[in-house]
Amino acid sequence: MRMQRWVKLPDGRFLDAARVVLIGKPERFQRLDEEGNDLGPAVLVNLGLDAEREHQIAVAGTHEEIAALLKALMGVAGNNGA
Repeated sequence: MRMQRWVKLPDGRFLDAARVVLIGKPERFQRLDEEGNDLGPAVLVNLGLDAEREHQIAVAGTHEEIAALLKALMGVAGNNGA
């Protein structure tokens, strides 16, 4: 039986980290609001929940939020072998 390990995404949703099979390369971009005002830099990373492309989600947030998410995912992956 596979144990569920929940991590919180920057947008408030939760994800079972044990389902993540792929972590894409983080990409930086400038966030803009509806009027074109600069909201500062952001980072986007794709997370694959299966080998099929339609089972991927894109997660965007600040550099700090994405770094914390990736550390949490790596920590979960590292603890599964224990």
